[in-house]
Amino acid sequence: MKVHTAPAVHITTLGCSKNQVDSEKAAAMLYEAGYRPADSAGRADVVMVNTCAFIEAARRESVETILEMEQARADGARLVVMGCMAQRYGAELEEALDEVDAVVGLDRYGELVGILDGMTGWTPVRIGPRRPAMDILELVNRPAPAFPYAYVKVAEGCDKTCAFCAIPLIRGPQRSRRPADIREEIELLCADGVSEIVLVAQDLAAYGRDIGAGSGSGGAIVDLLRFVSEVEGLARLRLLYLYPTEVRAALIEEMASNPKLAAYFDLSLQHASRRLLRSMRRPGSTDSHLNLIARVRAAEPEAALRSSFIVGYPGETEDDVEELADFLTAAELDWAGFFPYSPEEGTGAVGLAGRIDPGEVSVRVRELTRIQDEVTARRNFEQVGRTLTILIDQVEDGIPVGRSYREAPDIDGMICLDRGAPGEWVEAEVTGSYETDLVAEIRRFSRAGAVFPNGGRTA
Repeated sequence: MKVHTAPAVHITTLGCSKNQVDSEKAAAMLYEAGYRPADSAGRADVVMVNTCAFIEAARRESVETILEMEQARADGARLVVMGCMAQRYGAELEEALDEVDAVVGLDRYGELVGILDGMTGWTPVRIGPRRPAMDILELVNRPAPAFPYAYVKVAEGCDKTCAFCAIPLIRGPQRSRRPADIREEIELLCADGVSEIVLVAQDLAAYGRDIGAGSGSGGAIVDLLRFVSEVEGLARLRLLYLYPTEVRAALIEEMASNPKLAAYFDLSLQHASRRLLRSMRRPGSTDSHLNLIARVRAAEPEAALRSSFIVGYPGETEDDVEELADFLTAAELDWAGFFPYSPEEGTGAVGLAGRIDPGEVSVRVRELTRIQDEVTARRNFEQVGRTLTILIDQVEDGIPVGRSYREAPDIDGMICLDRGAPGEWVEAEVTGSYETDLVAEIRRFSRAGAVFPNGGRTA
């Protein structure tokens, strides 16, 4: 393959928001090297798939997507696999998938430009000014215009030793970024029109411990939140993935009092049974989880809470499932997800006795989901009549849709509005509730980048 104009690249991203950040970083690097965005695999010279390997279902989806992209790519286009699956199963992928031209693990992202240059035969002269940050994001598969929110990764890897989790094996120990670098990235994004930033890490509340950051009583994460909250144009800051024992009083107070911080607590609880959590090498129990939730709601009564739970972990009994069901009813979380246990090579849980039949696991997931759906619908119905500050993300089928502090991008419900355009901030009265989604009518348009009363919780 030999091209004489800048090759076009199409990136498909699977998995979590941390993978989305990785795709954006890769896109930025390739764009600055002169590569062009392609809006589909059929229009690209290079098709890239950023894979997920967290659980078996994610690996299966990754392989299926790779094969789909192989069929969708144009004649002569190259196919590159990157991400967590490439990191952990690189040799196996290269051997099993003849369709793939290159497998690039997480530790080789710095080589991407050279790898693509080699496979395309393109030899550009790379001089000139840096491209604007939001133009860079066009390489990622997002509708135009780009969404008015962005993910920013503050740390890579994890130091926890959860028995079910392969993340430390894939991404290594926690490595926190320098606060100044994080703030600079947020400044660039906000200068280009982003007004909500979502901070992500595998263990976000433990940020900075590995680099000795943070001199205040609240630790490095609270110092970081205060530091980046000062960025001009930033209207909302959201946190994802909070390990429960890392959510200390100072962090709760900061999230309740800082007007730019969404009162949105994404608590990584995993289960409610103390016995099962000990087997998972996790802290907590029904009582400690409820105590944490009570402390959050005491500081901010209107806080939104989300969590995720593993179902069918080895040794899980019907009593454990009943305890989790009772917990869901008592906790009244706004959002929750349930995932069948997946044995991961190299993790502590692989050799445990008491594996649960997959059919029984599916039954348990359905029942727990039913219980939580009722709770979510009730929590949503309670919003009717309230006025919420909403960021409009996009227009779907002619209907503007957005989110308040209660909804994180991509994983929670949405709010359908009567008018408005992407990037606008509005105050809207909720007029209807439909399970996970809300309907609202705009009462007032707000200045983009403004700091809203009460953190935009309710007007």
